[in-house]
Amino acid sequence: MAVLTDDVSRQQLLNRLKRAEGQLRGVQRMIEEGQSCMAIATQMAAVRKALDSSFVNMTVCFMKQELQQRLKEGSEVDDLLGDIQQLLNQVR
Repeated sequence: MAVLTDDVSRQQLLNRLKRAEGQLRGVQRMIEEGQSCMAIATQMAAVRKALDSSFVNMTVCFMKQELQQRLKEGSEVDDLLGDIQQLLNQVR
């Protein structure tokens, strides 16, 4: 499977993950401080959403770069669709 070759997309993904990491540290701090379960759950949901969003953005970037490359090469797209399906199965 390919790697992200677009430096801008890679940096954006890393920035999103760093924000999610900060949110997760905040959740840990909330637990240590004994904050309410509802407040913690709300922040945990925000972290999950941030990670899900990052995953979708990474998958779209992968599809874009692979489609461009494979269409330029005249390759079959079926293999790419299998790779995409494999990626999407990871979110189940």
